Amino acid sequence: MFELTEQPIQADGLKAAMTRTDCGGFASFEGWVRDWNEGRRVLRLCYETYEELALKEGFRVIEETRRKHPVRELRAIHRVGSLELGDVAVWIGAVGEHREEVFAACRFAIDEIKARVPIWKKEFYEDGESEWVGCERCAQHAHHHAVVTAQ
Repeated sequence: MFELTEQPIQADGLKAAMTRTDCGGFASFEGWVRDWNEGRRVLRLCYETYEELALKEGFRVIEETRRKHPVRELRAIHRVGSLELGDVAVWIGAVGEHREEVFAACRFAIDEIKARVPIWKKEFYEDGESEWVGCERCAQHAHHHAVVTAQ
């Protein structure tokens, strides 16, 4: 399952909902909003997305992860909108029979989500400036998915 939400991510509730007696392993990853990036003090950030495509690609990532790493359950949630310092920006949880598969599933899923799902981050800094970060791939995607209009 892959979700986008504007609401705060409640990791404890997500973990509790994934508890199973037929499995011995659970792992999760939480990505938090930090106060410092590349030498600049961050005050807050905003995530924007192309929702329809993000949900489709996020679902593909989850399915691919489950094929590569046979876990019983896998869930990823990514925040969109405005986030404050310390907020959970992304959460991934995996349940499986053993620790190796759940650790591997979480790692693979977060790496693929960051690389493939169209979610863009804008940081707002202490000096009053703001900047889109990690958008090197945005230009690559724009090039490959350019809109052609008739003249």
